[in-house]
Amino acid sequence: MFSRILIANRGEIAVRLLRACRELGISPAVAYAPVDRDTLAVELADVAVELKGDTPRGCYLDIHGLLEAARKVGAQAIHPGYGFVSENADFSRLCRESGIVFIGPSPEVIYGLGNKNQARKLMTSAGLPVVPGTEDPVPTVEEAVEHARGIGYPLLIKASGGGGGRGMRRVENEAELRQAFPQARSESQAAFGSGDLFLEKYVERPRHIEIQILGDSHGNAVYLGERECSIQRRFQKMIEEAPSPALTPELRQRMGEAAVAGAKKLGYCGAGTFEFLVDAQRNFYFLEVNTRLQVEHPVTEQITGLDLVKLQIRVAHGEVLPIRQEDIHLRGWSMECRITCEDPYRGFLPTPGKVERLHLPAGPGVRVDTHLYQGYEIPAAFDSMVAKLITTGRDREEARTRMLVALREFQLAGISHTIPFHLAVLEHPEFVAGNLTTHFLPEHLPKLARTRTPQELNLMTAVAAVEGRSRETLAPAVVDASEAQLWKMAGR
Repeated sequence: MFSRILIANRGEIAVRLLRACRELGISPAVAYAPVDRDTLAVELADVAVELKGDTPRGCYLDIHGLLEAARKVGAQAIHPGYGFVSENADFSRLCRESGIVFIGPSPEVIYGLGNKNQARKLMTSAGLPVVPGTEDPVPTVEEAVEHARGIGYPLLIKASGGGGGRGMRRVENEAELRQAFPQARSESQAAFGSGDLFLEKYVERPRHIEIQILGDSHGNAVYLGERECSIQRRFQKMIEEAPSPALTPELRQRMGEAAVAGAKKLGYCGAGTFEFLVDAQRNFYFLEVNTRLQVEHPVTEQITGLDLVKLQIRVAHGEVLPIRQEDIHLRGWSMECRITCEDPYRGFLPTPGKVERLHLPAGPGVRVDTHLYQGYEIPAAFDSMVAKLITTGRDREEARTRMLVALREFQLAGISHTIPFHLAVLEHPEFVAGNLTTHFLPEHLPKLARTRTPQELNLMTAVAAVEGRSRETLAPAVVDASEAQLWKMAGR
């Protein structure tokens, strides 16, 4: 086994990786940007090395700097987590050429799947059904218009080289296509360094279902059930659960076997996720493969009893996958809420700042993956996710009600956060019934209305009374301005 692994990431995933290394007897090292010097991962690591870069994000994207950091701390392998360089084929190749193990698929696999058009072709040849669309990038608006006539509206414009909703536009007709095509190209070029776009038929009211797979370097591959990821805001996942309330055992098996067939055709080694759209008639269509650990991997761990990070490390070390398909049994139900420092009452405006108070929920079936601590200053330079709250129960309803209790117990003061949003979703009758599509939020929660708890209303009443009494009995010069402002802040 490796003696030391460099963690080339930050935030909660760096802490998650660090703990898995310790359980395997591996010394964890952390590479960090200067702005992350005071993070929990740096505090917990055996050794930490500061990265250089023009920007905080640039530090984690500098593949040569990361390799130099690995050499400096004597690491035999690098775990990229998710985001940053986790799906960078050039980094995977550079690691191999430098004699350092990249904990993830080979550069050839990442190259093949990193371009969505090429991935569609590969998976079609493996027998997976795909959404109708263009086989190759569409170079001009006029050619896009011509292809659209054959595919039919509505359709999606998608960036060939990226994900996360960037470079993606839904269009209903030719006029919208002509307007959106150059916008999508510009956004794709800025985000991914490539303006290549393709067209894809828009599937009406689908579910977003993904299949977790694991493969080793000996030709073995298994699937670990599915995750329901339909609760999305602007193509960004917000709540995930496993299993899906929509899948039958037969459909789960068909989708799982399709994903494994795709993985074996690729010679896939490591953890990966095959993403699908499932329509109202339970037809499924391949979307893409994420060649890394997913943010939502904990819900799969909770219902399978497997540690995906430790399995990633073992197969990267060359070990045979220690589980077979018949060994995998799904037990119970698990949900995950991504807690972000965004204000759901103001269009999810990012709100980085200092964590003034923190109390994490606990109890049976409750897990929190986070890097937060009281007094931590959340920087504005990175993704806004600060914690993942995971609950597990015997069935979906127990997992849901346990999540409601945990969300209300979660105290995070000093910043705005999305806990009110999650509560609103989990209490919505359509969510309770399991009637989920990727349109859930615009259809059922287009705008979050602010509500007040009885305690907040009582406090506001008291503040109003104190302020009113002060105006009646005290001369303006006597009232301390700072004290009055504190009362007003508490009332708000």
